[in-house]
Amino acid sequence: MSKQETLDIHGKPYNRGLLVAVLLIGSFCTVLNQTLLATATPKLMDAFSIGANDVQWLTTGFLLINGMMIPITGWLINRFPSKNLYLAAMIIFLVGTFACFIAPNFSILLAGRLIQAMGVGISMPLQQNIMFSIFPPEKRGAAMGMSGIVIGLAPAIGPTLSGWIVDNYSWRVLFGMMLPISTIVVVLSFFLMKNVLEVSKSKIDFSSIILSCIAFGTMLYGFSSVGSRGWGDSLVLGCIAIGIIFLAIFSLRQLKMDEPFLELRVFKSKIFTVTTVLSGLVMMAMIGAEMVLPMYIQNIRGETAFNSGLMLLPGALVMGFMMPITGKIFDKQGAKRLTILGMFILALSTLPFAFLTAETPLTYIIVLYGIRMFAISMAMMPLTTEGLNALPHHQISHGTAVNSTFRQVASSIGTAVLISVLSNVTANNMPKESMVDKTPLAYKDQVIDALLSGYHSAFFIAVIFAVIGCLISFMLNAKPKTVVGGKA
Repeated sequence: MSKQETLDIHGKPYNRGLLVAVLLIGSFCTVLNQTLLATATPKLMDAFSIGANDVQWLTTGFLLINGMMIPITGWLINRFPSKNLYLAAMIIFLVGTFACFIAPNFSILLAGRLIQAMGVGISMPLQQNIMFSIFPPEKRGAAMGMSGIVIGLAPAIGPTLSGWIVDNYSWRVLFGMMLPISTIVVVLSFFLMKNVLEVSKSKIDFSSIILSCIAFGTMLYGFSSVGSRGWGDSLVLGCIAIGIIFLAIFSLRQLKMDEPFLELRVFKSKIFTVTTVLSGLVMMAMIGAEMVLPMYIQNIRGETAFNSGLMLLPGALVMGFMMPITGKIFDKQGAKRLTILGMFILALSTLPFAFLTAETPLTYIIVLYGIRMFAISMAMMPLTTEGLNALPHHQISHGTAVNSTFRQVASSIGTAVLISVLSNVTANNMPKESMVDKTPLAYKDQVIDALLSGYHSAFFIAVIFAVIGCLISFMLNAKPKTVVGGKA
């Protein structure tokens, strides 16, 4: 490690290892919160005497605010010193966590979740941007692999940890355990975080902020509502249409500005565009198991939410273990071979899920899921690194924001498509209600068959996402793409 690699923007030396440790611990806390309430909703419904539609806002609202903040973060990273911005993000997250912990009613709990989401929306793109910038091109794959541990492992641990805590303790422990860790991260950041990203005094464009929030907020809400309302619902179609219209207006405004709020010219880079599309497809394919498989395990196999989360945990651990390894392979081989092989394995390992039965061995499911997560680890962070490597240094913060936003929208679209396919196919195959009294056993068997047909169709769609990704992967460069005219 040369001296130049460990100097901040003011020419002062810093300990890169300690800075990275602070980033990863902080990011683990923030990302874990995205899925921490996955299996806690029944307890929260009882605690506050609310219905399923109300409690769902704890997740939907979090994702909406998080998604709306990510594009704004591209401008914030260029405008404010990285140390101050990271501290602000973690303090915002800490305040939101404390509000959730002490929440005397549902309104305060929801407000706390939305505040948390603001902090996460800033910290995650900032963390990736810092990790990318403080390592030279030949080491970025391994560095982003370390980030991948957080991005891949934390959301997967959330449902299992949540189920165990709410079964044995109060739901408040979910937030209480985050308070000391978040506080430690804030304190350490005062001493160990450094200003490592260049800043400029660009003016804020409030019109762009408003357009961005309306575009991404309505679009994400529309897609997230498909599962409960269906594609034909006027609110769903209206929100998606409004989102697309405002996104078009927002994009045209950015392309006409000399100093855009979000630099969309990053899409002029073919490699960045291809890797961003592929990242979205990876997220959409991954949703196939993370959303649908727990439903199969609980509804068909009769397992608890905690057990379903526990069954998926080995796969998450495989992904966390493999992320740094695939990062190092990327540094030597580039993303093309890794991604082609990863998407191919992903398609092959998803296909058997499309033939699940009510008697499929649970061990078989756990192993297959582990293979899927192994495949995803081969593509996820190498694609992000390859895309950002193709950009000039001054566009990296915007590239990070664009990539993160695209993945967020792709996740919502993937969820909407799979859940709607699952719901529609299941509904179309359901037996007539008149069978309940005449032949109750036959009725029960046909209900199970209807549910299975829905799961089969959803997994077939996930296979298609993976196959499309595999084909697009051939457009990548055969060798690692180094940064264009930027410093490491």
